[in-house]
Amino acid sequence: MSSSSDAGNIAALNNASMQLNRYFGIFILLFGILGNTMNVCVLSQRALRSNPCAWLFLASSIAYGIGLVAGLLSRPLSTWSADLTSENPFLCKLRAGLLFSAISVGSWLIMLATADRWLSSSPNSNLRKRSTLKNAQTNAIVVSICVTLVEAQNFYCFDANLTNTPLKCYTKTVWCSVLNDLSLALITILCPLILMILFSTMTILNIRSSRSRLQPMQNTADGSTGHSTMIGNNATVVEQKKMDRRLSIMLFVQIFLICLLSLPLASIKLYTTMTRSLTKSALQITIENFAFNVLLLVFYLSCGMPFYIYLLSGGRLFRKAIYSFVNTLRHKIMRQRV
Repeated sequence: MSSSSDAGNIAALNNASMQLNRYFGIFILLFGILGNTMNVCVLSQRALRSNPCAWLFLASSIAYGIGLVAGLLSRPLSTWSADLTSENPFLCKLRAGLLFSAISVGSWLIMLATADRWLSSSPNSNLRKRSTLKNAQTNAIVVSICVTLVEAQNFYCFDANLTNTPLKCYTKTVWCSVLNDLSLALITILCPLILMILFSTMTILNIRSSRSRLQPMQNTADGSTGHSTMIGNNATVVEQKKMDRRLSIMLFVQIFLICLLSLPLASIKLYTTMTRSLTKSALQITIENFAFNVLLLVFYLSCGMPFYIYLLSGGRLFRKAIYSFVNTLRHKIMRQRV
């Protein structure tokens, strides 16, 4: 009786996993491609791409877009037995390499954005001077190369036409599985996330510190000469500070949602690694595979959300950039028709 019950539960979970991969996977893919494409179009405008934080948002959107296509396109196709990566070793390795490298690079670029917010808010002028577009681009290149080298093991570890694995395109040895689990949990999620939280905390402390220092200055700026001088010297600075403040809000909201949506996946990957040597029933393995599939899709959702986060938390800054992009696109279309 117990055996037949387990068989029924296993079949139900496998069917639920297939339906999630098919329909929820397609939704996340379209949702993420649209969002990241809009991010690239909006953030590539001159007014924003000259800001180091906005440029890092732009680069992370490109990385996340590549990762979503590499990771999600094969999942719905596999439910119709149309996934070429499950049969072709080269495509399997290419998918794994692009997926883990792109997603990891995207996470580390967001971490660099938090570091830039910390630098730009620092009371130390030497640190503030390091918040430049050139430094952001240089750091992004260095981080991308380092992360890609770390994730290069996936080109060797993944292979196609495997049996007794969650997917036919999967890690081919136990050590490869352990390495992949730890890499996803630590390199892709936990390490950049810890640094994001650290830099975000220091940024908040910098902002509070600057407010306490500026308060006496505001109280003594009521004289006619002082007031007019501040207006004359700080008109452009005020606009820049507004942009920086709004970018910081967008970043903090994104980090909160990244924590919410990615930590469960890191936890289950670490759990899988620590319990790999234990004997598990077929039902328990199926439950763990189902949980992993659900949490992986949720993690992919976080990679497709940045545009919608920026739209809701970016205030007038981001909406104005969207309007400018749409208006420019409309003018180009009208010119072509004429």
